Amino acid sequence: MNDRRSRTATPKPVDLMGLLHTAYAAQDAVEARLAPLGLSLAKLAALSALAAAPDGLPLGQLADRLSCVKSNITQLVDRLEADGFVARAAAANDRRTKLAVLTPAGRKACADGARLQQEAERDLLKGLNREESRQLAALLEKVGATPE
Repeated sequence: MNDRRSRTATPKPVDLMGLLHTAYAAQDAVEARLAPLGLSLAKLAALSALAAAPDGLPLGQLADRLSCVKSNITQLVDRLEADGFVARAAAANDRRTKLAVLTPAGRKACADGARLQQEAERDLLKGLNREESRQLAALLEKVGATPE
């Protein structure tokens, strides 16, 4: 009888609070690695987007690439500019449009930050074998996929 019940029992629901706790702990671990560089994950994401656009980006396009509202991007770029990682420049084809452009210090911070992020991620996942890492990546992609 127990055998039959175990085959038809409803699976235990996923502990979404545990998933969120794990995500926050992982974020904190990466942020701790980035902090000595004066970076956060948000700053690194912005620097990475700008590194992929050698001529810089209008703030609206940067907001779109980071899935962020424009007012938040303005504040983020203000902080990056104060750190010396980003400069604002007028667009060549429209002087009213301001571009965010990486400075040499911003390029270095981006490269160093990406390296530290990868190291932190390796440390976080070092307890998983290759197959478990692939499974985790596939499951996270599936959970994070936008429903159609």
